[in-house]
Amino acid sequence: MRFVAWLMLPLLATWADAAPAAPFKSDRIAVEVTGKGPDVVLIPGLSSSPRVWDTTVAALPGYRYHIVHVAGFDRLAPGANAKGTVVAPVGDEIARYIAEQHLRKPAIVGHSMGGTLAMIVAARHPELPSRVMVVDMMPFLGAIFAGPNATPEQLAGMAAQIRTGIATSTGEARRTRTEQTIAGMVKTEAMRPAAVAQSLASDPAVSGEAMAELVTTDLRPELAKIKVPMTVLWVVPAGAPLTKEQLAGFYKLSYANAPQTVLTYVPDSAHFIMWDNPAVFRAELKAFLSAM
Repeated sequence: MRFVAWLMLPLLATWADAAPAAPFKSDRIAVEVTGKGPDVVLIPGLSSSPRVWDTTVAALPGYRYHIVHVAGFDRLAPGANAKGTVVAPVGDEIARYIAEQHLRKPAIVGHSMGGTLAMIVAARHPELPSRVMVVDMMPFLGAIFAGPNATPEQLAGMAAQIRTGIATSTGEARRTRTEQTIAGMVKTEAMRPAAVAQSLASDPAVSGEAMAELVTTDLRPELAKIKVPMTVLWVVPAGAPLTKEQLAGFYKLSYANAPQTVLTYVPDSAHFIMWDNPAVFRAELKAFLSAM
């Protein structure tokens, strides 16, 4: 019997590892889980819904997707995001989810603000991910507004104006402003109504606070803590004052502290790459995930 028990030890250990984790509870995020296979965490952007990933998930089966929904965005109650800071605490909650749900070295893919959150998790909890993909986001968004030498302190006044402008916008003025913003972010007209609806269904105060924080969050010094492979997909926004070559140099400079980063330009796309150029996006994501 002792011999049989000894033989059973590895199997018992496997069963213990496979034991389901306790239900995850958070007042900052909710997480949808779908599919089977290696773990992939998908994080949408500012005022966006988990639905932005639906077509991507359907096109790339074979993974267990953990799709984050930030509290306060697209009809999800604001919870703890209603007061105080949003971005860093949400990043910590995503890291807690990965750890407590026993995800084994997941890939983390984030769009826009989701890209910032992916970098926060990878830099501040470097033991958790296996690789990171950032979809059209700089490690310091404020550099877009004031140049690479700007400091978060110098941008505090601008951030405060942005916070107030988003938080206090109401009625038709809010809808018009949202539609104009989305028109510049989504090239594919058929997809714009969904993005507009998600934004209008988001809590203005949470969106305003998060956007203000994005402008003043400089992750460039922390990028050196990210040791796993990182891919950044980027586009040239419509009406951008920089050429493709100039913007490529800007991205290279911004990610210099993470020399393992692969910077990939995506043509024929605005900010929502997964909608505007799905063929290229899925090919890049498939290659990225296949290396897990």
